Amino acid sequence: MTHLLTSTVTLSEQNFSREPGRQQRLGWFFAAMAKDILGEAGLHFDELNKLRVLDPEVTQQTIELKEECKDFVDKIGQFQKIVGGLIELVDQLAKEAENEKMKAIGARNLLKSIAKQREAQQQQLQALIAEKKMQLERYRVEYEALCKVEAEQNEFIDQFIFQK
Repeated sequence: MTHLLTSTVTLSEQNFSREPGRQQRLGWFFAAMAKDILGEAGLHFDELNKLRVLDPEVTQQTIELKEECKDFVDKIGQFQKIVGGLIELVDQLAKEAENEKMKAIGARNLLKSIAKQREAQQQQLQALIAEKKMQLERYRVEYEALCKVEAEQNEFIDQFIFQK
């Protein structure tokens, strides 16, 4: 392969000196031939005529894939930020809901406690009322007895006064 390239370069130098138009055609022909030979060897020229190991199409696809990957990574980063914010928000709402739940449980327990206190107080008041009714009944019986005694004493006094 190297021998063929060397011989074509020698032929091209001899022909270049004779015809100027032909010189350009042959130069293009030899350049195309050199590109084919190098292409078969896995070497390629880019748009700046720099020798590359990869085919220009593969290089372009690689660059495009790299850019797409970068965009994808950026989008994943944004997605992670959004999800992180959402998780924080949900955690905060869960804490607030738990706090409100605990307040509601506390309020319910307080109401139950107040209801039990009222029931106990009502029972105490009913017992006090029953005690006072019994005391009233004793006082009424005592009053009636005292009234009877007074009436008897008044009658005795009246009889005593009339006998004198």
